[in-house]
Amino acid sequence: MRNMPAIKPALVAKLFLLAGTALMLAGCTRGMSDLRDWVAQEKAKRGAPIPPLPVIKTFETFTYTDQDKRDPFSPSPDELNQNNGPRPDEGRARQPLEAYSLDSLRMVGTIGMGANIQALIKDPGGVIHRVQKNEYMGQNYGHITAISSDRVDLVELVSNGNGGWMERPASIALVADAK
Repeated sequence: MRNMPAIKPALVAKLFLLAGTALMLAGCTRGMSDLRDWVAQEKAKRGAPIPPLPVIKTFETFTYTDQDKRDPFSPSPDELNQNNGPRPDEGRARQPLEAYSLDSLRMVGTIGMGANIQALIKDPGGVIHRVQKNEYMGQNYGHITAISSDRVDLVELVSNGNGGWMERPASIALVADAK
């Protein structure tokens, strides 16, 4: 036994790996006959019936005979004559208080009396402006029509939705606590 060479552990591991691979390959040689049988059985089965196609409905044709009538999608003559109503004066220079919406402006007091009365209006930035009759304020072309000790009356021009304008009265009341 002395002349027997020593077996190295790495060689033993390689032999086991080779034997395991040979056994796995031997298991694969069985063939694919069972797979072919299963596919043949599945093909022989009858499938579920396909529902019939829906019946296509035929629609009755319609001939439009009122070509001489007004197109419902074009503006009516009344809408075309909207230019006769009020319009904003676009050529006029905008005044400082026209940059703010009316609900953000506050009346904090008045100066003067009678025809010379001026209102004190506070903007959102806290700056107080003097305004008088026939000046403008608010984003809707608000024209000041009257100033009293407790409020400023004005008329705004708002779009009527048909391309024209309509007048809307508005006012800003004196704020009791004008901080």
